[in-house]
Amino acid sequence: MQYQELGNSGVEVSEVGFGAWVVGTDWWGDRSEDDATEMVQYAVDQEITYFDTGDVYGHGRSEELIGQALSEVRDEVTVATKVGYDFYNNPQAGHGELPKEMDPEYLREAVEKSLDRLGMDSIDVLQLHNADVDEITPDVLELLDELEEEGVIEATGLALGPSIGWLAEGDLAIEEEFDSVQLVWNMLEQEVGNHFLETIAETGSSTSLIPRVPHSSGILNEQVTPETELGEGDHRGFRPDEWYETGWEKLEKLRFLERDGERTMGQASIAWLLSHDPVASVTPTFRTKADVDEWAAASDVPKLSDGELARVDDLYENDFGIDRDDGMDALRSSVDGEDIQSAGLDKLTAD
Repeated sequence: MQYQELGNSGVEVSEVGFGAWVVGTDWWGDRSEDDATEMVQYAVDQEITYFDTGDVYGHGRSEELIGQALSEVRDEVTVATKVGYDFYNNPQAGHGELPKEMDPEYLREAVEKSLDRLGMDSIDVLQLHNADVDEITPDVLELLDELEEEGVIEATGLALGPSIGWLAEGDLAIEEEFDSVQLVWNMLEQEVGNHFLETIAETGSSTSLIPRVPHSSGILNEQVTPETELGEGDHRGFRPDEWYETGWEKLEKLRFLERDGERTMGQASIAWLLSHDPVASVTPTFRTKADVDEWAAASDVPKLSDGELARVDDLYENDFGIDRDDGMDALRSSVDGEDIQSAGLDKLTAD
């Protein structure tokens, strides 16, 4: 395992992190709490030190389980959480988005409750959860500075949804030199990541990027195949059928990245993201110990060559030679699509 600094924070993260939204929830396949806790501790054994959760995951249960699982190794790991959704006063309706609350007073109280659930004195990385650009006010930025000065948090981040908070939000966080921006980014979904690479280059910002969903909801690691039947409530089922159908075709054109015995497609998907200098950690969705074994090793597999990287770029630029809609063109933005249009992206905005 290799390790990197998050921004200029001094906080160290493993290049492969643990996305803990599956801990305390059943949104990516059901598992017992004991199994989830055991998998977190197993990840530590495989030298994963970065664990990313959120207060809304399981309405606090994920934080509780993460805190318990890591209690004996607290000084050896980096723990990130997210705040900004008011689940305290609003019931969860399926996978629907809860009302957000970014008022500084609310955020400070939410941080205190997260600390209690985690059983920790401080949070290594505090992320605003899907904050819209107009919610990241000077007062919110001042609060983040205060929490750092008080030693309550060590680093600041912004977690972006695939459609809830997007380009303008990430650009603002980079310009304000947040220590991290978390985003959906993989070889089949490159627009957002490529845009932020440009923003970082143009501004000279120290912000690190933390990609999640590196396997594109199971396509690139072949955990979702044409024969797969996703269970009721599985979050991957919200992808349109066209996305999977075109995705399986694209997967076949990426087979050249596999190296028998040296690099699996699942590992190559992570290694591709790590080839970009601003990427500090990648957080795949682990379901089993076998996943941990395979993907934790992605930090050490043979790096992608310049030729391989160029070939991936060319495939994406030409939509993998597939002249068919993938069903994912409707993306909602907090600024009515102006950020998408100004970036020159060929995407529509949903109502």
